[in-house]
Amino acid sequence: MEAQETDWYGPDAATFGDRVAAAREAAGMTQAQLARRLGIKKATLMAWEQDLSEPRANKLTMMAGVLNVSMSWLLTGEGEGMSEPASGDVDLGDFAGILKEMRELRGEMRTNAERAARLEKKLRNLLQQAEVSGAEA
Repeated sequence: MEAQETDWYGPDAATFGDRVAAAREAAGMTQAQLARRLGIKKATLMAWEQDLSEPRANKLTMMAGVLNVSMSWLLTGEGEGMSEPASGDVDLGDFAGILKEMRELRGEMRTNAERAARLEKKLRNLLQQAEVSGAEA
């Protein structure tokens, strides 16, 4: 079977958060160490690495400098960044499939979290209406 060429950190294979985590690990830093260097909370960095939020331009610039990669690479996977990991016995077809499934799962989780928030709001409104009705009686 012929090996498939994969851009490990490109937009089809990795997210912004994947690239941040990879560059941080390559720099030998923990999340706490990088967060401290950037002047942010560890939870903020974790949200970036999990693609739940993105940094503002000033923090993105600072992070690129600290991690010794370009802002463009962090955002898109193109430009000065990291090279692909050393090749071993990795089946790239499996890698791409797993990444795709993880992205789909992350999207489903986000959708379900939004749905749960809407239901919680509906429930709170119903409880408030019930309290008002009970007080009027």
